[in-house]
Amino acid sequence: MKLKIKALSDKIGKEIPLPYYATQGAAALDLHACLDEPMTIPAGGQAMVPTGIAAAIPTGYVGIMAVRSSMGVKHGITLTNGIGVIDSDYRGPLGVALHNFREEPYTIEPGDRIAQLMVVPVVRENIEVVEELPPTERGQGGFGSTGR
Repeated sequence: MKLKIKALSDKIGKEIPLPYYATQGAAALDLHACLDEPMTIPAGGQAMVPTGIAAAIPTGYVGIMAVRSSMGVKHGITLTNGIGVIDSDYRGPLGVALHNFREEPYTIEPGDRIAQLMVVPVVRENIEVVEELPPTERGQGGFGSTGR
């Protein structure tokens, strides 16, 4: 499988890196902020950060966008909606909606790694409406029901 990436900015591949796997074992590609100047997310605020790229997610797959864990842990920056879903038929620009949970502003510099993109298979099930669901040992046990 090949992930086709389209540069939407002349900066991509020059000033702003193309998406890449940071290590041999990385599960997701690093995405970078494609900005002309620094962008500050105010305390408690949010911003849409452009990546300067579009991608053709292959049919039968989905792009899952997640914030880099270090941004959340070190800086209180997360995705506004928790996770980004990029459908295989979407061909528009990839933007990263970030939220600043801290009480101080956070500045993103041009080229900063801001998110990760993982491409994973999708299983589309046929829906069957039933009167009863098959039983399991857990049953209807919800939050905390497994003792942890």
